[in-house]
Amino acid sequence: MSKRLFDLACALAGLLLLAPLLALTALWIRFDSHGPVLFRQQRVGRGGATFTIYKFRTMTLASEAAGQLTVGCDRRITRAGKFLRRYKLDELPQLFNVVLGHMSLVGPRPEVPRYVASYPPKVRAIVLSVAPGITDWASILYKDENAILGRAANPEQAYLETILPVKLEYYVRYVREQNFWTDLRIIFSTLAALLR
Repeated sequence: MSKRLFDLACALAGLLLLAPLLALTALWIRFDSHGPVLFRQQRVGRGGATFTIYKFRTMTLASEAAGQLTVGCDRRITRAGKFLRRYKLDELPQLFNVVLGHMSLVGPRPEVPRYVASYPPKVRAIVLSVAPGITDWASILYKDENAILGRAANPEQAYLETILPVKLEYYVRYVREQNFWTDLRIIFSTLAALLR
């Protein structure tokens, strides 16, 4: 309950303080390329329930038809999208997911059903026992994930066999060790990583 109250208070405060930035970003996306301001996608949340995640749209329309991974200098990324992705501003609408109770500020990143299906059963049970988060240790470690995948001969194979197993280790570790102070450390580490 205390984690939920903390998440809700921070998310509401964040939306209020960032309202001008959110509005300007929305206008930039609208004028930069054709399509909606927000990108919506089904992700797997707590208990295996799916929910709609919100992000600022950073890619051209119907980009998912070419794959769900973003690799290197992906041609589907818009001009505005390059900037938004670099500074993780595309993730800000997930504060609405936190308010709605789909997500937490800190927790394992929510994946698409296709990749969750590849989780080992025991690991899946642990990871999906908590609400997914906007950030976590793995997000900081792999903040340049698309650039890493861009150097791979087979990006999806590299993700499934190299990156995802490491992420899952961090997710399990978080679930087992989570507490308020760990969440604060992750939040401040995320901000520091973005500033660097």
